[in-house]
Amino acid sequence: MDFLKEINRIITESVSAAIKEAQRKGELPDADEYSFSVEVPKDPSFGDFSTNAAMTGAKIFRKNPAQIAKTIVDNISLHPWLSSAEVAGAFINFRMSSDYFSDVVKNISSEGSEYGCSDFGAGKKVMVEYVSANPTGMMHMGNARGGALGDSLATVLKLTGFDVTREFYINDAGNQIEKFKDSLEARYLQHFLGQDAVEFPEDGYKGADITDRAEEFIAVNGDKYLNAPSDERKQALLAYALPKNMEIIRSNLDEYRAEYDNWFSESTLHKSGAVNEIIDILTKNGHTYSQDGALWYRATDFGAEKDEVLIRKNGTPTYFAADIAYHRNKIVDRGFEKVINIWGADHYGHIARLKGALDAIGVDSSKLDVIVVQLVRLLQNGEAVKMSKRTGRSITLSDLFEMTGVDAARFFFNLRRSDTHFDFDIDLSVAKTNQNPVYYVQYAHARICSILSVLRAEGTDPDKEFTDITYSEPAEKALINSLASYPDELVKTATDYDVSRITKYTVDLATAFHAFYNDCRVRVDDEKVMYSRIALVKAVKTVLENALAVLKVTAPEKM
Repeated sequence: MDFLKEINRIITESVSAAIKEAQRKGELPDADEYSFSVEVPKDPSFGDFSTNAAMTGAKIFRKNPAQIAKTIVDNISLHPWLSSAEVAGAFINFRMSSDYFSDVVKNISSEGSEYGCSDFGAGKKVMVEYVSANPTGMMHMGNARGGALGDSLATVLKLTGFDVTREFYINDAGNQIEKFKDSLEARYLQHFLGQDAVEFPEDGYKGADITDRAEEFIAVNGDKYLNAPSDERKQALLAYALPKNMEIIRSNLDEYRAEYDNWFSESTLHKSGAVNEIIDILTKNGHTYSQDGALWYRATDFGAEKDEVLIRKNGTPTYFAADIAYHRNKIVDRGFEKVINIWGADHYGHIARLKGALDAIGVDSSKLDVIVVQLVRLLQNGEAVKMSKRTGRSITLSDLFEMTGVDAARFFFNLRRSDTHFDFDIDLSVAKTNQNPVYYVQYAHARICSILSVLRAEGTDPDKEFTDITYSEPAEKALINSLASYPDELVKTATDYDVSRITKYTVDLATAFHAFYNDCRVRVDDEKVMYSRIALVKAVKTVLENALAVLKVTAPEKM
């Protein structure tokens, strides 16, 4: 159950009914119904929930807000979840009853791993495309941050009732593949003929992984292709190296706990004629022109800063042409009602161009949302880390796992909004202190497991069925209020795509639990109080597990 949504409904209906009753009595003038908000007060001493119905109604009723508030409170009938309604100036504050707090805990116990799920998305068909690392090289920090965000966002969307597909776009065609083949060929020939004898392409890929793939190919094939035609040699190198790179990428993503439903190859768009079809549509609609031997798209007609090449002088379609075809395939051919792309900050300028191109071919560009992921800086001992100590190369995803672990990587990359720059402190991520947020949250779960284990060892069965539960202590209520907000946090995340809400939520829940643990003993003589607190502790365990599962972070029983 989404308790905040239900409370909003209850308070809204109760206040509206009170206004109508006051109007019936002549205590408020007749007027059309109006909207008002229900919120959680920043200061808990003001109550659990508050409404601005009196302030909003001041202009409508032409009365002092405080008078309106008193009239509403005098005429309100309290729902069993509401223990009181109090006037606080222009606001009305509500306090929740014992029934409400016990119902929250009971509901979590009943729903278990399903707690937080909703039908908010109403089955809307959504695709989330994330990482889509260029297969000509290894994955880097930008891929890591986008992967943690995209995978967790897809999980949130699924939990909130969307029909979600996760996709990886394999860029296995176009100019980058030609450079990949040229680079591999150069390293292959240099192995046999020497570096001075074979010039490396000026715009080639100089990464160590290119040399690695060429050497692996040589270990299998030797000099078999040394005297073969260049095209044959390049194709053989590509046929070996590209699947090998994709195998490494898939392995890294598996280790990263990133899931995919589809691996979509760019080359299929070319083979099917989809890219040529896009170019034909743009040309037919008058959105292209020829210049300097190339075919251009009039991107400036659709708000972009400059026009874009669709077909190069050599007759090869550009990546941009394929990207238009790819998104038409998503929205038109496969019928996704919303397409969410996770892109690095260097792709920011591409957003307007792509959206404009979709409009130019008659595809609704509002169905495309792009989340821009800002850069990450790794810090260790207070200094930026750019190279792997193990290999002397740039930090890759697998390097990161060795340095900090998958749990910390998944959690830390979702600590901040994706549109903010982020310093990833390696030392903090592995510290076993409360300053490390992932440790702090995981420790809360482990502490709960320890509490339940000790109870069993001392002869108390924490799994005993006990339904007569009640809560009165402030720390208990604060903790339950935090538990009740989880479904709403999922819906808000599904709405604004900000997964950092969930990491923040887990930290806040852990904080509320630790405060409860310090204020309220679980094992006490009063059986009703004890089993009420056992039920509450188990509810926290369930919700922590659910939230950490969204982030793909483990919930350890011991630490």
